[in-house]
Parts: sequence; structure tokens; C-alpha cells
Amino acid sequence: MRNLKLTLSYDGTDFCGWQVQPDRPTVQQAVTEALARITGERPVVHGSGRTDAGVHALEQVANVALAAPLPAANLRRALNALLPASIRVLAVAEAAPDFHARRDALAKLYRYRLYRGEVCPPFLARYVCPWPYPLDEAAMQAAAPAFAGRHDFTSLAAAGELGGRGAVREVLVSRLERQGEELVYEVLGRGFLHHMVRNIVGLLLEIGRGRRAPAEVARVLAARDRRQAAGTAPARGLTLVRVFYAEAEIAAWRGGAGL
Repeated sequence: MRNLKLTLSYDGTDFCGWQVQPDRPTVQQAVTEALARITGERPVVHGSGRTDAGVHALEQVANVALAAPLPAANLRRALNALLPASIRVLAVAEAAPDFHARRDALAKLYRYRLYRGEVCPPFLARYVCPWPYPLDEAAMQAAAPAFAGRHDFTSLAAAGELGGRGAVREVLVSRLERQGEELVYEVLGRGFLHHMVRNIVGLLLEIGRGRRAPAEVARVLAARDRRQAAGTAPARGLTLVRVFYAEAEIAAWRGGAGL
């Protein structure tokens, strides 16, 4: 059996997330079915993580064990010929037998885009969250770094998710920047809870609307209570940008970003 590493990009708008679900379209299901048609096998496709319904990916990583001898480049072309246009396989490469896309991931980079213009262009509408309303962007930018560090993120997990030590995560970078008509939040972390990034953005929006002060981030985290945070930001503004598998890659990205 060969262990292959797949690098995928997808528009998550029309999918119910990454993970296979009964009678619902998912990215994992689409890739599995395409592989089955090409190879005659029914492999298990392991993703680096589960993106939610409506969340996008620039570089999702997966691995799959196959017996078929088809060259990696040919397999990439065959997959892209069968997959919907909203899913593209960017690369297929031979991987070490013990490589696992989720267990070996060292960090992930997510980006959330808020469109601040009065009218959101239709070609951006699937990938940004339109927010033309007043916001104190300076307060949001001041609050963003407070999420960095090792914290218990129970307050910013999906409702009902278990807290305690299982909710402790390390965030390496948390920053908010104005980029043209967009307010862009980037977060690099060792791991993320379900809805964690979208809940962080929800809290930042509360701060921007003047309903909370930037200093409240520390209080919300310390409370370890989902009810103390804010609502969940819409999925369509969120994109998984990159998955890192080497500390040198993380350091290079941080150096290139001036961090």
C-alpha cells in the first residue's frame, strides 16, 4: 500500500463541511467517491481537520492509503477531471508510510475576512462576511493579540463542547489588519476547537460595536463559560489557509509576516 499526501483547495459554500455525513454533500465524501471510481478501491481519506459547513480551504491536507500503482501526477489529473469545480487537488505526493495528515500537523493558519464596504461585490460574496456597519477597528485590533498564548478556550468553543484540559489550545499569532476594503483576522495555532475561530471573531465584533472593552478578552477566557462570550460569526468568511508540518515552515511564515 502507498501512502499519498493530497493537498486540496475548495469552496465550501455548497458543502456540509469536510467530514462524511449521511445524505449530505461533503468534501471528504466527494474525494472518496472520486478515488473509488479511479482505483476501484474504497479508501479512507484522512483530513488534517474538519472544516465546518460553508468554510473554505486554500490548502487542506489529507492522506490516503492506496494499492493502485497510478503515478501521483496522473492521479491528480484524474481526480480533478471527476471532482466538482469547487474542489481542486493541487498536489499528490508519495508520503512516508506513517505520515498522517491530522496527527502530524503542527499548526494551522486560518483567515477570516470582513468586507467593510457599503456594497459587497458579488464575486467576493461567497468568501467574505459583509459588515458595512460602524466598528471601532482600533479597539478590535488592540484586542486581537490577547487570544495569543496557551489558554483554556472553553468560552470560545462550540456550545456544549467539553471544557477543562481538553479545551486548552496554544495560539501562536492572533492579529487583525485592515487590507483595503476588508478587515482581515489571521490566527495561527497548534490546534483549534469546533467553532473557535468564528467565536473569536464574534467576540471581536462585539468589541468593535462598543458592547465590550478589549480588556474583556481575558475575563471571557478565564470564565471558561460559553455564555460569557458572543455569537458565532458566519462560516462564509472563514478560510483554512495552510497546514504546517515542520517547525521551520512555521518560523519562515512568521518571519515573512514580520512576526
